[in-house]
Amino acid sequence: MTRVKRGIVARKRRKKILNLTKGFRGAASKLFRTANQRYMKALKLSYINRRKKKRDFRSLWISRLNAAARKTGLNYNLFIFALKNCNIQLNRKILSQISICDPQAFQSLYKTLQPLLITNLR
Repeated sequence: MTRVKRGIVARKRRKKILNLTKGFRGAASKLFRTANQRYMKALKLSYINRRKKKRDFRSLWISRLNAAARKTGLNYNLFIFALKNCNIQLNRKILSQISICDPQAFQSLYKTLQPLLITNLR
């Protein structure tokens, strides 16, 4: 049987991981075993946080909308209820952008909702 030397493949694999963990602190960028563990954990956390980012932005948009709606005398819940009943299909991201960038447009949106709100609150 001929001898099989595997040093090149193993070195290539280790070097790949060490290059991916280049910016990590301490042993996590220098030693293969720690770097490999840190890299696997970083992949896991990046997967989790990609989903968490969506939640965080949605809650930011909701709090911005609540603040803008309270200026008009409503709260977030009534505002969204009125939008759905009027068949205005703008998502929370766009509504919060409108409330920040163009307050007059947001005010006119509120005026279109006002008749519906008066009838439903009675």
